[in-house]
Amino acid sequence: MSRETWEILQQMEPKDVELQLALQCAPLIAGLKPSNLFNIPCEGVCQVRELIRDTGISIYVLFSTGRKAAVLLYRRESLEEYMEQEQVKRMLHKLGYQDTSLEAVLPVFRMRYRRYMQERRDFPHEMGLLLGYPVEDVRGFIEHQGRDYLCTGYWKVYENLEQKQQLFQRFEYAKENLVLLLSYGVGMADIMDIFGGTGQKTLYQECAG
Repeated sequence: MSRETWEILQQMEPKDVELQLALQCAPLIAGLKPSNLFNIPCEGVCQVRELIRDTGISIYVLFSTGRKAAVLLYRRESLEEYMEQEQVKRMLHKLGYQDTSLEAVLPVFRMRYRRYMQERRDFPHEMGLLLGYPVEDVRGFIEHQGRDYLCTGYWKVYENLEQKQQLFQRFEYAKENLVLLLSYGVGMADIMDIFGGTGQKTLYQECAG
């Protein structure tokens, strides 16, 4: 993030839901990634539902403490296309999923994620797949137990370093642009209208061929 944008960011309300959407979910909003995890105060969930109405983005509440909630925001078509890849299906099978459809995976993952958040054990590695991470990096994270990575950014990278670094730069550029648009007075609903519903491939899918 440039110094200019950072200085603008310091003058904005950090708890604002629209700003947090830009900071946490820019790759999804910009159509570069099929999904993002969004951590938000519980009272902001209804506002998020309203903001994403008719944008092609769906919401799935994973966990709530009463004060904060973790939700999955995703473009259904893009995430389903990603999950239809054979290598993704194979990994989901290894992780205990017989039915690898999005509708079947989500409730089981939510149960596992809630158990992990409550007990802090048995991390559900399928989270990386539901967030659209490259399969080779999810596999590398599991095999190396989160260590020995080439670099860390939006996730820990185990293969194709240069390609992933370029991808992270695109994500950062999207985040900076969204923050600037908000600072200029453009509302998140309008920003989502600009980017939403394109039906384009995510950047990762393009990189993966």
